[in-house]
Amino acid sequence: MKEFVLIFRLNNQTELKTTPEQIQERMNWLAGIAAQNKLADKGNTLSNESAKTVHADNVVTDGPYTEIKEFISGYVIVKTETIDEAVELAKANPIFKMGGNIEVREILQRK
Repeated sequence: MKEFVLIFRLNNQTELKTTPEQIQERMNWLAGIAAQNKLADKGNTLSNESAKTVHADNVVTDGPYTEIKEFISGYVIVKTETIDEAVELAKANPIFKMGGNIEVREILQRK
């Protein structure tokens, strides 16, 4: 099986304040993937307040950028045979109810 990272994006920072119901819905989604033995890493939520970006020439700026329309809020790693199967798992995530989206990328193993 291959591993795919599901990268969660939200349109604004206020959407990070989730209700207990939204948290439960996300936990149910994760449990469904785990029950299929397709959850490689339950992932984490990423801070939007404690973030920096390091550029060339050692220039450091605060991040995430306020001028971008979306920011990465977290990730999960799943294991499936194909990217299409990973996309199908992503489609059931409750982030879409919050106006977010999910980017699916294959993880390439370094040799």
